Amino acid sequence: MASGGFFRKFRITLLLLVLFFVGMNSWLTRLRTTDWDEPLWVVIYPVNGDGGSATARYIKRLSSGDFKSVEDFLAREARRYDPRITEPVTIKLAPEVIERPPLPPINASTLSIMLWSLKLRYWAATHDTFEGPEPDIQMYVVYYDPKTHQRLRHSLGLQKGLIGVVNAFASPAQAQRNNVVIAHEFLHTVGASDKYDPQNNQPLYPEGFAEPDRDPVYPQKSAEIMAGRIPVASHSAVMPNSLSSCVVGPLTAREIHWTD
Repeated sequence: MASGGFFRKFRITLLLLVLFFVGMNSWLTRLRTTDWDEPLWVVIYPVNGDGGSATARYIKRLSSGDFKSVEDFLAREARRYDPRITEPVTIKLAPEVIERPPLPPINASTLSIMLWSLKLRYWAATHDTFEGPEPDIQMYVVYYDPKTHQRLRHSLGLQKGLIGVVNAFASPAQAQRNNVVIAHEFLHTVGASDKYDPQNNQPLYPEGFAEPDRDPVYPQKSAEIMAGRIPVASHSAVMPNSLSSCVVGPLTAREIHWTD
């Protein structure tokens, strides 16, 4: 009986130690990715989501330059809050990833979502095609031909794991809108929260408005990036065409430690 009690206490102690080190690692990672002392190394991993030839051709033509507007947007907005942050991110493009990432569960329990998150993190660790320095943030961009896919699944960004999965259209005409989504999901990975109502996708007032003090408040001219849309009326909002029509609001800036 005594030995059984000892091993039980030993297992509990071991579990507590594992949880402590996991928690400490998450905390240290959070500090490292939001101190902004050095540019975060962000790698884009293109994935052919529909297996089509048109999507394959689009991916083949991609270069790191196609995502420069994301770098420029984050640098522009960071300088508004802290002039010392001149280059928050460096974006590189990895070779195509052949296998698609695991899909998140629909209307699932908290446990199912946690298991899926662990599965995604394992999948990302085993599908890293980038030949270079280890990335700080992995962004898997899953492309679909807009001729066959008019609507796409919701994209996501995980702070735990520093992984984003973006569903995007394989079309030059949609490239800048894709970059809006990439920037939004990237900011999730460094701690930003959504600023829209999940029931109707309308930006929340005032945190989801680029100019909450504007008079009259509607129509807004820009989108708060974590709201994702430009409010043009009390019950209407439109997707920005590019990051030139987006801003990082004060609450988002605080969440990602660009300001106190």
